[in-house]
Amino acid sequence: MSDCHSSSTAEVIRTQDAKGHKIPVIALAGQPNMGKSTLFNLLTGLNQHVGNWPGKTVEQRSGNFSFNEREYHLVDLPGTYSLTANSPEEVITREFILTEKPDIVIAVVSAANLERSLYLVSELVCLPVPIVVALNMMDVARQEGIAVDAQELSQALNLPVIAITATKALGVRDLLQKAQEVIERPTIVHPNVPEIRKDVAEAIDLVEQKIAQYVPADHPADWAALKLLEGDVEITKKMKASLPPEIEKSVSEILRENDDAMVAVASSRYNWIGDIVRRCVKKPKMGQISITERIDRIATHPVWGLFILAGILGLVFWLTFTIGSPAQAWLDEAVVGRLASWASQGMTNSPAWLRSLIVDGAIGGVGSVLTFLPILIIFFASFGFLEDIGYMARAAYVMDNIMHMMGLHGKSFLPLFLGFGCNVPAIIGTRVIDSWPARILTILIAPLVPCTARMAVIAFLAPAFFGKNAFLVSWGLILFSIVLLVVLGVLLNKIIFKGERSAFIMEMPLYHIPNLRTVGLLVWQRSWSFIKKAGTTILIASMVIWGLSYLPAGNIDTSYLAIFGKWIEPFGKLMGFDWRLTVALLSSFPAKENAIATLGVLFGNTQGSGLATLLASTFSNATALSFLVVTMLFIPCLATVAVIRQETNSVKWTAFSVLMFLVLSTAMGMIVYHVALLV
Repeated sequence: MSDCHSSSTAEVIRTQDAKGHKIPVIALAGQPNMGKSTLFNLLTGLNQHVGNWPGKTVEQRSGNFSFNEREYHLVDLPGTYSLTANSPEEVITREFILTEKPDIVIAVVSAANLERSLYLVSELVCLPVPIVVALNMMDVARQEGIAVDAQELSQALNLPVIAITATKALGVRDLLQKAQEVIERPTIVHPNVPEIRKDVAEAIDLVEQKIAQYVPADHPADWAALKLLEGDVEITKKMKASLPPEIEKSVSEILRENDDAMVAVASSRYNWIGDIVRRCVKKPKMGQISITERIDRIATHPVWGLFILAGILGLVFWLTFTIGSPAQAWLDEAVVGRLASWASQGMTNSPAWLRSLIVDGAIGGVGSVLTFLPILIIFFASFGFLEDIGYMARAAYVMDNIMHMMGLHGKSFLPLFLGFGCNVPAIIGTRVIDSWPARILTILIAPLVPCTARMAVIAFLAPAFFGKNAFLVSWGLILFSIVLLVVLGVLLNKIIFKGERSAFIMEMPLYHIPNLRTVGLLVWQRSWSFIKKAGTTILIASMVIWGLSYLPAGNIDTSYLAIFGKWIEPFGKLMGFDWRLTVALLSSFPAKENAIATLGVLFGNTQGSGLATLLASTFSNATALSFLVVTMLFIPCLATVAVIRQETNSVKWTAFSVLMFLVLSTAMGMIVYHVALLV
């Protein structure tokens, strides 16, 4: 799509350095799991910008770095397996290269899986752009008994090839040196390109002659002709809009006569890859078992694999409660509590409303939420580690049988697994699911995966109410939520989607040692995003809650919030809530952390006690357990609801999701509360 990168974005990229020189643009291209993000993080560090491509929900990452006293702008193109317009990522990657014309493209390939990763290179060599190949993961290749000759690969491709290990920063300086040489002293290079079958090559030449004067200025005519014969939807649409009727008819006739061209082109690329691999790669002898295969015998076992997955998740939550909860409690009492006390003492002569605004509104609300940070850091680091080591795909594989109970497959587990971080990317991640019914079903059940915000609320409240049993209660709540996800998925599949099933095919990346820098940057970015959220969205929500709890007379029991809370209190009493817990639950709709912020405002810290202590002395265990269950199952946050509307493009499915979780959480809260009273 030609609008995938607007001119305004290009102007941002095409900036000048302090000396007035144009900053060269380097584009990183590669398939998923090639180590592209590791290289990007290594070069840019904290000097990077993360957002979405204009008009797309695909993540855009760019940043600047310096090398040999020159500044460069690095753009991390979306990971994609090819350049055919089958997904937004593929369109963005090729359109950026064609329209923005980066000074060089660094194609990142894996030495441990060269055969697969060269497919993207086979398409990049057909584009008019300088290319340097980064042969990454040399350490993983050696670990698997694979030897790749970088010099031989360079000769085979007729392109510069630099062997690197991005996780250890090995060879990266040589890669940048070669990229700088190509940028500063460009020469005409004719890379080795796949040789297409003679009759198809003649058809491409014929189509090129007919369309040459109508092809967009930034698209090579021979490349456009090739894409037409491949049946590329995006190029076909563009050319139909620009070709005169008689030429379009003539071109269509050529395409019909060569309806097997797509297969012929793909075969030529695979033959090209096969020749190169045979020339450059030495694989382990037959019968030799690699480290990845040894680990996968257990990690992907249909039974032991499930125990390993459960154990890993249990370890994450154990770390949270043994390390995160004490740190959170210390922040709550020693930092937030003292800060509130100092502010109250320092504002003795200030108006009562101003003192209350700062102590109860800002510190009591935002301060309570910021105490989540140690818990969130553990979650972010744990899941970042699992993602970087290559375990995520195994988790999806071992969950395939359980997913099939819901008419889904293991691929649906990947976006669901993302939900442990945040439900928003989880729902966006359902795009990897080919079947529309399976995608809708995954979107509907995704909010049942407890996100870090909800788990942080649980981690904050569970120790206060259940002491040493907090870990077991929290683990039980999470397990209950997952079991409910499976049961609800089975019911929805049988009732709405009539038991449809789809096949499961996915790639298993090789295991490798995680890059601490990459994991650290991920933790930093997500933690900083949370802090900004606390300083903006949650601060505003806290101020609104405080205003409603203070006005009209400065007495919380006669405030507007109390009036509203007592009006809806009968609804809350069904689950054992008073009006304060009911209001806190409703305030969690904009952001789940608001529940704690609201309780922080309503209870304050004026007695010198932490919020958790105040809550534990106010509510019974039955009420506490009911509130935790409802918090886990309540309507997803506003951002999640918005992205459900975006991804389903349906008000009906969005409303169904909201109503389903409202009914489900209320029903479960009532059951849990009344059962707990009997125990």
